[in-house]
Amino acid sequence: MSPSYKGHRYPVEVISHCVWLYFRFPLSFREVEELMLERGVIVSYETIRRWCLKFGQQYAHGLRRRQPQPGDKWHLDEVFIKINGEQKYLWRAVDQNGNVLDILVQNRRDTAAARRFFRRLLKGIGAVPRVIVTDQLRSYGAAHREVMPSVEHRSHQGLNNRAENSHQPTRQRERARKGFRSVGGAQRFLSAFSGISPHFRPRRPRMTASDHRAEMTVRFAIWEQITGAAGRSTTA
Repeated sequence: MSPSYKGHRYPVEVISHCVWLYFRFPLSFREVEELMLERGVIVSYETIRRWCLKFGQQYAHGLRRRQPQPGDKWHLDEVFIKINGEQKYLWRAVDQNGNVLDILVQNRRDTAAARRFFRRLLKGIGAVPRVIVTDQLRSYGAAHREVMPSVEHRSHQGLNNRAENSHQPTRQRERARKGFRSVGGAQRFLSAFSGISPHFRPRRPRMTASDHRAEMTVRFAIWEQITGAAGRSTTA
């Protein structure tokens, strides 16, 4: 089901285009406002901010529903992020194909935090992996034995590059935003970002230029379908 745009005076093409710009590229709301002005669309950065808050997560959910079933090998990792000057931790899980399974911002990286993330993953995915791969943080082992003891656990620093590399786009956005102001704000942004941004980042080194263009055409068509812009004339 497409999101409802009832009560919005701007057409869906403008709204979805602004949300796409913000979550796809390291842009501020004011920079998106300027790009839209260059195209003859007058919209304030505050309006764009409200659109991203309201529709970003809905679009991300729509894209996730279109993804294939996750693989049976999950890579988990955690990195610190600064939120309002305090150190927090971003927990992330991806499958062997690089698809983001879930993210969670937490205050700690102890066993309780690992346990919470494991349970959230199992509930959200609705499946149990064949194997999980983590770094050598002891909290993973303790949580694994409690939450999913039947799953194979591989713990080695060099095995988990896939999860660690998946943090790079987040770091880029963190710098562009000059950090996050609250845990809730970080969680909302990163949940939407991790659903939207990867959709427009196919693994280009494995594709020819023509294959990449064809793949991006398909992905833009999916974006139009989940935002409700499919079949309309392009305004933005």
